[in-house]
Amino acid sequence: MTAYDGSAAAEDGAGSPEDGERVRRRRPGRFGAAVSVLLAAVLLFPGLVPNTRFRAGSLVETFLPWLGVLAVLLLVIGLARRSPLAVGAALVPVAAWLLLFAPLVAGGVSGDGARLSVVQHNVSDENPDPVGTAQALAAPGPDLIAVEELTEEAAPSYRRALREAYPHHVAYGTVALWSRHPLLSDEPVDLRPAGVDESWRRGLRTMVRTPHGDVAVYVVHLPSLRITSQGMRTQRRDESARLLGARLERERAGRVLVVGDLNGTLDDRGLAPVTGRLGRPQGGFAFSWPERFPLARIDHVLGRSVSVVGVHTLPATGSDHLPVLARVDLRGG
Repeated sequence: MTAYDGSAAAEDGAGSPEDGERVRRRRPGRFGAAVSVLLAAVLLFPGLVPNTRFRAGSLVETFLPWLGVLAVLLLVIGLARRSPLAVGAALVPVAAWLLLFAPLVAGGVSGDGARLSVVQHNVSDENPDPVGTAQALAAPGPDLIAVEELTEEAAPSYRRALREAYPHHVAYGTVALWSRHPLLSDEPVDLRPAGVDESWRRGLRTMVRTPHGDVAVYVVHLPSLRITSQGMRTQRRDESARLLGARLERERAGRVLVVGDLNGTLDDRGLAPVTGRLGRPQGGFAFSWPERFPLARIDHVLGRSVSVVGVHTLPATGSDHLPVLARVDLRGG
């Protein structure tokens, strides 16, 4: 029988409880560092996430700002474990998040250049209080009020509530616009995906004559997306976005606003045909959906050759969305 020499084993670095503990301490640091690097890559290059069967790319892009919570969590874990490697690595996604979203944390921009104010709201076709909702939308005194999911039953209530302050009005299907300023012309915008009948009417274009010049205004409502066990279903939404993008490409007006429920965030690649032709708003997260615990801004005011600034949400109405108020500098984008 061979005697066990503990000192020799210790010299060889095997079997020591202290060594095992050190290994266990090192592994979380390396794993956390790897997760941090991966998270930073997703933040900076979300397009690397494939958007194939499960639409994982669009799902990540929809909730991209919330990845900052994971970055902070990794930093806290690294500090708790006193791992310089984990802490250093966690600072990378934190820095990436700040690079992307710090301007939104700082809030909106205000000033003399904000010449036009716009309220955008999906009022919900199940809203039990259309009169109260109309009054809430008019309360900040915007120049324009755009709504979606306007039903035939609720439309008269909105018209009566807004008629005095907003004498200029256009509606097409379930989308509508009220304006303090004259509307020179209006027309429907066909955004129907393949297989959808003509009763689906969710787009209009009108020309608003403001004291500072004419602006072409689109009010749109893209198809809803669904989050299921098989991922996000965005095909119809994406098809409508391509149709809207093609219409914007043909638009000849010098200044353009697109207002509506796009059922996606500005980072979602499915909306690229639209967002790629319009400027990005300045300031404010303005998460608008769902109303009880807003996770994403899917209600938008976007512009071309104008600057959209000071975006924020208004108090809840009877809808499952929050209203969004934006100020528009018509001097240029």
